[in-house]
Amino acid sequence: MGEQTKTPEENLAALQLSLPQLRTPVGNYVACVRTGNLLFTAGQGVDQYKGKLGRDLTVEEGYLAARQSMLNVLAAVKAELGDLGKVKRVVKILGFVNSTEEFTDQPKVMNGASDLLVAVFGEAGKHGRSAVGMAQLPNNTAVEIEMVLEIED
Repeated sequence: MGEQTKTPEENLAALQLSLPQLRTPVGNYVACVRTGNLLFTAGQGVDQYKGKLGRDLTVEEGYLAARQSMLNVLAAVKAELGDLGKVKRVVKILGFVNSTEEFTDQPKVMNGASDLLVAVFGEAGKHGRSAVGMAQLPNNTAVEIEMVLEIED
């Protein structure tokens, strides 16, 4: 008999990662909006990593910040759906990187989020992506990420 496929939550546990507590919105918006079989998330920053890539933080720290930001996004998705197993496919992520004008490694930073999604969802975690540098992000967070998912009923 073949090996059973692990759930996204089991994959997170195998990585020794857990979803953080859902962050409270800081404005007049919601963490997720569903339309049809698509789920759009609001941007999620991080509290653990502050400052600019290229000045205050290394690419490696940025990678960890992007991974943490994605854990925050996944916490919002789980709160909305009740189960990450309802994710059929990660469609796209948009990553904002708080960086100096000279910093050009935004894609390397965003690999922290992309690598996590593939580790958690397998093939369904492969996605389209944009990684852009920003002059500043709210609360001086290093990274903010939003995501579009295809979900199952």
